[in-house]
Amino acid sequence: MKITFILDTYAWAPVGGYRVVYEYANNLVERGNEVTVVHPRKMQNIPEPKELKRKMLRKMGRTRDIFIRPKHDWQHIDKNVEMLYVPEPKAKFIPDSDVVFATAWSTAEYVMEYPSNKGHKFYLLQHYEDWAPVDRLNATWKAPLHKIVIANWLFRKGLELGVPANDMDYIPNGIDFDKFKLINDFKQRPTQIAMLYSSLEWKGSNEGIKALMIAKKQFKGLKAVLFGTDRKTPTLPDWIKYYYNPTQETLVNDIYNQSIIYLCPSWAEGWHLPPAEAMACGCALVSTDIGGVSDYAIHGYTALLSEPKNPNKLAQNILNLLRNKDLRFKLAYNGNEKIRTFRWEKSVDKLEKILLKYR
Repeated sequence: MKITFILDTYAWAPVGGYRVVYEYANNLVERGNEVTVVHPRKMQNIPEPKELKRKMLRKMGRTRDIFIRPKHDWQHIDKNVEMLYVPEPKAKFIPDSDVVFATAWSTAEYVMEYPSNKGHKFYLLQHYEDWAPVDRLNATWKAPLHKIVIANWLFRKGLELGVPANDMDYIPNGIDFDKFKLINDFKQRPTQIAMLYSSLEWKGSNEGIKALMIAKKQFKGLKAVLFGTDRKTPTLPDWIKYYYNPTQETLVNDIYNQSIIYLCPSWAEGWHLPPAEAMACGCALVSTDIGGVSDYAIHGYTALLSEPKNPNKLAQNILNLLRNKDLRFKLAYNGNEKIRTFRWEKSVDKLEKILLKYR
């Protein structure tokens, strides 16, 4: 069958939501489907930023995108996936399909207006995007698009908004265990903690760094490694190393597999990939208690959890694992076993079964 995914921009650097779309695209073409991923240069329905700097950056990005197509070094794309770059995701630029997916609130507004020849309309819900105009966001949830939610908390959110249960299907993300795997015995690793760094406030990086600093005062041998796509980070002490935009090989071999704990300080996530990847590589998880990890993070069994925006509680859980090896080994083992139940093959099986109804 012919399947189209509509993204909201070009993918210049690793983005979890885009990775999920590309993984679905790769797996679906391997099963004989024709898949197109649409990348628009601009979205007329997204409000312009108020800050002059952000406004100029967006304008510069649009100009660059006219002349240069992004590389996807951070994600394998099957050669049979059609990567389509368009000025805007208007119907005239979209191929005829059996199924068309919105992948964000902004793309849902476009998909809602497509004629029937663009395909039966679906909505891949990867977050409750409350940074958008809330009335318009909620309208897309209630629109006549069949919803695929990637986390249980998003299913509950849909019910809270009045979306009928039969208009939603829960399909969690998967992990590629050929890529993300345990290479270095988690019992024989240096005393190091890994964490994703982002300048986005809701990613909680400031709280995460504070938690690491608190733990360091009581555990002198502690080291930490941060990674991300931000070129600039706060001034860090020499015991905290930063990897800018690491390759997947570096992420797996030098970051995840060389760390005993993965720290997630986010305030909110959809279905958070980095903690899941780290668990697949043998890290014990210390995280904020958010919906984005709740499908695989069980307090005291696969992770230690605490409320968001509280670096002291994060530090307390870090120190608990540093001082209690048996608990750390238990969480690492149970976490690795739990996360291995989230396989792309299972997720694609579920999705394809739903899509075949509209062939």
